[in-house]
This record gives sequence, structure tokens and C-alpha cells, in this order.
Amino acid sequence: MSRTKVIAIPVLGRHAVNAYLLLGRHPVVVDAGTPGSGPLIRDAVARNGVDPADVRLIVITHGHIDHFGSAAELHRLTGAPVAGHVADLQPYRSGRVREPYLPTGPMGRLMDRSRQLHAAVEPFEPGVLIRGEYALHEHGIDARVMPTPGHTAGSISVLTDEGDLVAGDLVANSFMGLIPGRPANPPFHDDPQRNLASLREMLALKPTRLHVGHGVPLDPVRVERWALREQRRLDELAATGRLRARPSSGDLPDPQEC
Repeated sequence: MSRTKVIAIPVLGRHAVNAYLLLGRHPVVVDAGTPGSGPLIRDAVARNGVDPADVRLIVITHGHIDHFGSAAELHRLTGAPVAGHVADLQPYRSGRVREPYLPTGPMGRLMDRSRQLHAAVEPFEPGVLIRGEYALHEHGIDARVMPTPGHTAGSISVLTDEGDLVAGDLVANSFMGLIPGRPANPPFHDDPQRNLASLREMLALKPTRLHVGHGVPLDPVRVERWALREQRRLDELAATGRLRARPSSGDLPDPQEC
């Protein structure tokens, strides 16, 4: 078994939005950033001593524009197939996120006003369709894709055999990474309770570090303490009828159509 190295590729700001390069026997990219980020990610891959044409897979953690916005472009630049979960096929195939966004707090309400988050981007068709846990060994990485629904219905994370969790938007750094190391919600969640349940399921696997879409890596002990506080907050909101969540999607494709 070769150790998997996790390298952050900031695509917006210092770490406001991250993609990741996973280096093992072969390279794998996780997330594709905002629209137009393809060349930036390709060049970052090359700076780390990897021929972009050697990338074996592009894993998209979920159907938000800041994570799949350049998936089609990066596929063309590298030739690598794109992997995504079946429950987020609608955004991937249409190039549009499910709306409305459901903000988790003031940052989300502010960002919801941005036209860029509501724009259409280039759609793509996943060449690898994720339905459950999916081993990445054949793609050259000792890791597995883990379904972690809640942020979106089709949110996924990547857990390496050494315990690094590339967690997408399961959790973030406070204020989109402006306060590094402090766990917080990302700006939006489709289902906050389900997302928190997914986060706690991943924490139960004892990851060594959480590499997130917004901000620097997070300490799992600190995240676990935050998750306990967040559970109490969500329970209080639910008890007073103030907890918003998107209804379970009824538009998942027929498996025979995929």
C-alpha cells in the first residue's frame, strides 16, 4: 500500500474554495472549483510534478457550482473521467443547482444574492456514477468514496486508508475560511440534520484530519466538539419549527436510465 498524499489546490482566495490533488500510485483530483478554474487546477497538478494527462479520475463531492463548475473543462484538459453521485445528477446534467439555496446563517443569506451562484455552468455527464461506497484502488488511490448526504442529496467524501477525509462541504472553516481552524457550517445545507448525521458517521471512523472545501484542514477532535454544540442548536430550531430542509428528492433518475 502506498501512502496517499493530500494536496490542497486553492481556486478562490487563499483557501476560500479548494480542490484537492490526491497522490498515490496514480493521481486523482477531488472537486473542480468555480467555472473557469480548469486551467488553474491543471497547472497546480503540473506544479506538483504530475502530468495532467496522468490524472485517473476527477471526483466531484456535490452539486454546487463552486465544486463542479469546471468539471467539464477539467475533463477535457486531463482526459480523466468524472465521478459523481447519482442523487446529484440533475445539477450535473443541467448545469444548474437545485434552488432555492437554504442558507445556514448570515454568510449564506449574503451569498445567496450573488448572481454567479444562480448562473448556469457547463453541464457534464459522470463517467463513473456513485451509488454507495466506492473503492478508488483501481484508480491508483488507497481510499474510498463515502456517501455523506445532507449538504446536498448526492454529497460524497473521500476517506483514505490512512485516515485523511476529503470532506467537501460536510463542515467548513468559519466565514468561508477567514477564521482558519474553527469549524462551522458552510453557507448552505439542503438538510442540516442529515448533514450533521453524515458528519458524525464520518467522525466515528476516526479520521486523522478533515480536508474541507472552504478553509484549512480541521482537527477531528475540535470538529467533534463543534458537532455536539451544533446538534443542540439544530434540535432547538427543530423544536420551534424554525429548521428548514429541502424535501427528499423525488427526481432521482431510474437506474436503467443511467
